[in-house]
Amino acid sequence: MLELGRLDDLPLDYRDALCAQNLVPLWPSLRAVLPPGKPLPRTRPTHWSYEALRPLLMQAGELTPIAKAERRVLVLANPGHGLEKMQASAAIYLGMQLLLPGEVAPAHRHTPNAVRLIVEGEGAYSTVDGEKCEMRRGDLILTPTGLWHEHGHEGDAPVVWLDVLDLPLVYYMEASYVEEGELQSVAGDGGARAYARGGVVPSPLFERRDARYPMLHYPWAEVRAALETLAEAEPGLDAVQVAYINPENGGDCENILGFFALMLRPGETLALPARSPAAVFHLIEGAATAEIDGQTLTLAEADTCCAPGFARVALSNGSATEPAFLFIADESPLHKKLGVYEVRP
Repeated sequence: MLELGRLDDLPLDYRDALCAQNLVPLWPSLRAVLPPGKPLPRTRPTHWSYEALRPLLMQAGELTPIAKAERRVLVLANPGHGLEKMQASAAIYLGMQLLLPGEVAPAHRHTPNAVRLIVEGEGAYSTVDGEKCEMRRGDLILTPTGLWHEHGHEGDAPVVWLDVLDLPLVYYMEASYVEEGELQSVAGDGGARAYARGGVVPSPLFERRDARYPMLHYPWAEVRAALETLAEAEPGLDAVQVAYINPENGGDCENILGFFALMLRPGETLALPARSPAAVFHLIEGAATAEIDGQTLTLAEADTCCAPGFARVALSNGSATEPAFLFIADESPLHKKLGVYEVRP
């Protein structure tokens, strides 16, 4: 391999002259930005235990009223990026959000896309673009870029959900901002009902709808049933997995990140292909381990972990009798749009 020159090889007066004109020599840093063979990710395999973080989240509820927090969240930060960067991977932000009975998180909209994966509790809801989405454990609720949304709690116990946003990317692009608004009038809750059956979509007067986000709420009961049916109907499948999609066009349900649900059959170990996008794994039900580039992470229910791009990942069900169910978020739509998506044997 060609040996490149170093910055120290250049005379100090030459470096000072470059700096005075806001110029930087590329060759001393070329291999840092173009490493040979594959990227050098900052993202590290990282595990966040829900049992360990939950008391701190509940304490946040005691220390900070919702009026002073707007969104009461503990960020799941990857140490490889630096905790101050508040990101789980290059393009993924994760946070555990708490809403207490009687609280309302005020209406706003923002440029980053977000989803909520409900972790604990019932009685809360998100109103997104006028649609009231009731929260139940395992449900996925979208709050895509530019759509007004707020959260409220009509129940009697804490509700917690996992936020997944493309905030690091949008922030890096200098395109991240929020607008505050008024509480919305509820126009309906029919998105999840209208698209509850695969293969059929609303078609008034023979015309298809053209909504960018026709379905905002994906109930876990429906997704879990789809996984169980798939496992039973096709026992030879390499992986029992479904994707969260836009039911009108079959594409990803949001623009930048991809979302999936995976069922690990009892005793199953699943070796995932090494792919360019980073991925997040959240255990909804059961017991599982994630082996990421030789590092084994043991997941209990509601635990979350992440894997860098090109990592070797193996997921194993810790039970010989019961299935395990995982929610997965990854950067694959972004990589595919940019033309950098890769799968390696």
